[in-house]
Order: sequence, then C-alpha cells, then structure tokens
Amino acid sequence: MSKRPQVLAFIDWYKPFFKAGGPVRSMVNLVDHLHDRVDFHIVTGDRDYTARASPEDLPKDRWVEQDKGERVWYASPAQRTLKQWRALLKERVWDLVYINGLYSKWSTIAPLWLLRGSKQRRIVAVRGMLARGPMKQSPGKKRAFLLAMKTTGCFKGVEFQATNAEEAEDIMRWIGRDVKVHLVPNLGRKLEAKEPTAIDKRPGVLRLVSVGRIAPEKNTLFAIERLRGLQGDIRFDLYGTVYDQAYWKLCEDAIAKLPPDTKVLWHDHIGEDRVRGVIEQAHAVFMPSVGENFGHTMLEALVAGRPLLISDRTPWKGLEARYAGWDLPLEEPKRFEEVLERMHGMDGTAHAGWVEGAYALGKRYLADASGVERSLALFTP
Repeated sequence: MSKRPQVLAFIDWYKPFFKAGGPVRSMVNLVDHLHDRVDFHIVTGDRDYTARASPEDLPKDRWVEQDKGERVWYASPAQRTLKQWRALLKERVWDLVYINGLYSKWSTIAPLWLLRGSKQRRIVAVRGMLARGPMKQSPGKKRAFLLAMKTTGCFKGVEFQATNAEEAEDIMRWIGRDVKVHLVPNLGRKLEAKEPTAIDKRPGVLRLVSVGRIAPEKNTLFAIERLRGLQGDIRFDLYGTVYDQAYWKLCEDAIAKLPPDTKVLWHDHIGEDRVRGVIEQAHAVFMPSVGENFGHTMLEALVAGRPLLISDRTPWKGLEARYAGWDLPLEEPKRFEEVLERMHGMDGTAHAGWVEGAYALGKRYLADASGVERSLALFTP
C-alpha cells in the first residue's frame, strides 16, 4: 500500500469558520473528498471572518483532529510567529505545502518567505484573486505586492493552481509566463442530487436570493440597482456578512429608491445547513459578482433546481442554452434588467422549464468524478 501524501496547508479560516465564503468552502470540500487518500494538516486562524474574539472552547496552538481525520492548528494571534511557522514546516517531511490565497501575511507571505530557496514543493491556489474584477480593487497595492514577492524570490520554484483556463491565463499574466500552473477545478460540496422542491410562480411575482458577502466584489449594489425598473411584487433576500459599512450604506440608499412593492431584505450570514432551504424559497439566485473562480452557492442553486442570474466572470457559462439561467456581461446592465423583467412575467409552466434545466446541470456536475481525481493528482508526489 502506497504512502498517503502528507500535506501542510495554510489558510486564514477553516471550519467551523465559514463567513469568509468560497476559499474556506473550497478547502473543506477538498478534505471531504480526499481525506481517505491524503493526510491533511491545516494551519489556520482561531476566529471567524470579522470576529474580534476566538470561541472560548476552541483548542488553540496545538494539533486538533477534526471529523474527517484532518489535523487542524488554530493559531492564536500571539502564536502567529515566524518561529512557530518554522517549527510547523520542519515538523516532518511534507510532500506538499499548500497555500490558499495570495495576500495573507500569515497564510501566504510567511510560509513562502520561510521556504525561499528550499526544495520543498509548494503550490499556491490563487482562489480567484488575480481575476480582472478583483485586480481592479486597490490595483496599485496588489501590483506592488506581486512585484515584491517575485523580486524577493518568494515565488521562485512555486507552482500554482488554476481552477479554469481564464485563471491559468491570469496567473501567467501577473506571476510569469514560465510558472508551472496546474489546471484543477474546485470541488463542489458533497451534495445529494434530490428532486427540486416545487415553488409557485405567478406573473407579477418574483423572489430572488443572494447567499454571499455584502461587498463590492460580490456586486451587491449593482444587483439592487437593477431592480429599479420593475413594478410588482418583488423580493430580494440577501444572506451574508457586511464588513464594509460604507458600501452597505450605498446599498441602503439604493434600496430606499426602489418602488414601494420591491423589498430588499438583509439577513446576515447563515450556516451551510440553511443554504439550500433559503435558495428553495426563491425563483432564482441573483449574484452578478465581479469574479468567481468557482461559485459554491451557484452549484448549490443548480442542484436545488434554481436558475442563476450571474455575470460572465465565473466558470458557470452557457447557462441560457441549458435552460439553467443567464451569465451576462456586467458592461451591459440593461441585459440583466431585461432578464429580470422576463422572469417577473413568467408563469409556473415557463419557470418549471428553468427549474428542470438548472437541476439537470447541477446533477451532471455532481456525477462527474474527474475533478476529484485531478485534485488527488495535485497532491500526489
């Protein structure tokens, strides 16, 4: 029997902390799918995204075995030191050091700095952070950071994971044409493909939902503004953390300008056990984000049989041809408004066709085992 790969992973948040969204879910999904074939050791923080304190009952600064057999080190702020990181890196012979994200002081910079010039195999999963939308936010700082990482040798010999062809191109554009890039898609959550729950749909009534951070990168304000021209019974439910109060104030101002029968309600973050339930209460998921390297909520929606109204900056493309939704360019906001008007006017029979198309696409994705095998190959020496 061959030796299981020993993987040391660094990520800012890991379960039970899910508020940071996609990157956490991507790492958890990897462990869920591969825990019986890969030994994961995960170094992470001791509190959730935006939280000021750690849960009192959380074991910190030591290895803790989680439910899938993975070992997790929840590092307290006082013990996030180069000395501690060096000790973890030298604890055993690692087949791979797996870095999640690009801009974190302790999950990216520190381990790559300590491993400069070594023969240790390192892979950085950029998690969509080099996509055109995110790169337009604080572009000067991000370019300076990438230049510093390259000139100090932190990226020398490092391999990168791209989850789609566009991300592979982004990596080569910003890191270098000669870097080794592994094209390995993100894995969806282990979901059961069960028949979609029926939902009543009448012309003049539209229920929309978004499950994700309330943030510029998720384009929440853009989504709210697209509702201005609709007249009728409209409800848009937002489930997610607000961390930028100034941005949320812009959203609130836009909500105040909507027609009186159009309601936008914010419900804060919800646990993953509630995601399918809130999606099933909507006619469609409306999330025109500026960039997603996967879009875990989008897969959840498809599996639940709910069409998507999203941007063309995610891996979920060609939706309309499959009757699974619409992926539209953000540069053409009028097209989003036209689709919203179309959905608003649908009756139950018309909407049922989109429910069936969404579910068929989601079910087909869950049945494809190739992503799991490609992920295993990524971690295999």
